[in-house]
Amino acid sequence: MRVLVALLLLVTSCGLRPASAFVPPVEPGSIRPVPALEGTRVRVTSKEFTEQLVLGKIAVLALTAAGADVTDQTNVQGSVNARASLTRGDADLMWEYTGTGWITYLGQTDPLPDPKEQYAAVRDMDLRRNGIVWLPPAPLNNSYSIGVTRATAEKYGLRKISDMTKIPVAQRTYCVDHETFGRDDGFLGMLRGYGLEYGRDIPSQNVRRLSVGVLYNAVASGQCAMGMVTTTDGRVKALGLVLLEDDRKFFPTYNAAVTMRRQLADAHPEIARIFAPISAKLTDDVIRDLNAQVDVDGDVPVLVARDWLRAQGFVR
Repeated sequence: MRVLVALLLLVTSCGLRPASAFVPPVEPGSIRPVPALEGTRVRVTSKEFTEQLVLGKIAVLALTAAGADVTDQTNVQGSVNARASLTRGDADLMWEYTGTGWITYLGQTDPLPDPKEQYAAVRDMDLRRNGIVWLPPAPLNNSYSIGVTRATAEKYGLRKISDMTKIPVAQRTYCVDHETFGRDDGFLGMLRGYGLEYGRDIPSQNVRRLSVGVLYNAVASGQCAMGMVTTTDGRVKALGLVLLEDDRKFFPTYNAAVTMRRQLADAHPEIARIFAPISAKLTDDVIRDLNAQVDVDGDVPVLVARDWLRAQGFVR
């Protein structure tokens, strides 16, 4: 087991990422060429972390198989920048998460506990305010959690996030990625939601801000007692991390959905039909496995996306 973990740390710390422009050829499978899409330019964007790269490449390949003239603009640094490219009109389509849309983009403070209500609220408000159309979401819920090693969980009796107060203040060390640190639905927001004060209950010197590529390894190797992680990341299982229960239900639901500019959605309603069967198959287990193929096995996101689309019969 120690050898396996060491190998995982080596592979995942490399942070290998493909050149965004590489798109392997695909032939239509169950996704058939759509005459109305022939020659239609669709600019697909995504954020820079693994799951977004995989989802972005799925979109690129699916639309290519349908006959669209796709420009691959995936791998944009940060949620706000990727989203801005969509709202400015520099991109046409991207996968987004309902919780991120509700809290980060639409400025709401109280998540809706029912995933269907959360989706409907985001869909309606974003269309009304920004002209962004949300297609029906996938089952996958890429929510946040606190990850610890099994040894740390057993040492302090940690089962839920509120248990973090069982750890002496001096030992409450955290690893957090740069973007998540200050988000209302991220680290500082979570501390407030659990009645903890940053600087007092969690000393600022105890918090390390890291890139997502090395954060999981830092937690697994004991560089910090706790880490802010996502529940669909393949490294959670591979590195043996334990996820603490969100007992105060702070984090919203983060179902993934294709979002696009209203002009594109109105002109090409067939895009919704292309993505409906794809979204339906993207469960937590499926996306966790696809993420692990990249972050644990070292595979390339676009090839992981292509192989999955082929395995499901969407393309050949």
